[in-house]
Amino acid sequence: MITVHVEPDNETLTFASLNTVLQLLNRLGLRSTQALVVRDGNLLTADRKLGRDDVITIKKVVSAG
Repeated sequence: MITVHVEPDNETLTFASLNTVLQLLNRLGLRSTQALVVRDGNLLTADRKLGRDDVITIKKVVSAG
């Protein structure tokens, strides 16, 4: 299971199988420019592979332009 914490929504989601960060973003309805994806304190790009027991934090980017 991949555990995903979504900020600032304070949501926690779990997914049985996702291969890449891009698949995760697509599942959440987000583009890669709309969120930062963090695993173990490291930013992940859309092409990075996800592991079975990963804990991921999604930080939605908000423009106050």
